[in-house]
Amino acid sequence: MNTIQINTGSREEMVDITDSVRRMIKENDWQSGALLLYCPHTTGAITVNEGADPDVVRDITVNMRKLVPHHGDYKHLEGNSDAHIKTSMFGPDQMLIVENSEVMLGTWQRIFFCEFDGPRNRKLWAQFMPS
Repeated sequence: MNTIQINTGSREEMVDITDSVRRMIKENDWQSGALLLYCPHTTGAITVNEGADPDVVRDITVNMRKLVPHHGDYKHLEGNSDAHIKTSMFGPDQMLIVENSEVMLGTWQRIFFCEFDGPRNRKLWAQFMPS
């Protein structure tokens, strides 16, 4: 198992980790198989979405704030219930195809770590399963 370290700078943000994932694949000489990325944090998630136009990330972040506002009818004492809900909506993992040492993504797709309760130092676990 490998680990990707991520330092976030704001309460909510989507950090493009695609290059880190590609570098990890190359450094480990992973050829073909499946790569599981897993977030062990209850207020962070992983998603794949468009990375060519930064307005997409902005739109996702802004509208998630509207769908699940920071202050609402929550009872959780830590004050981050919205972050837990957003994490559940996105999910803690992504399974990605690796072929010839390349992560298989669509033309505009990128891999994002989603921070919902930052800023924090985070980690992702990566497990490669060769085919």
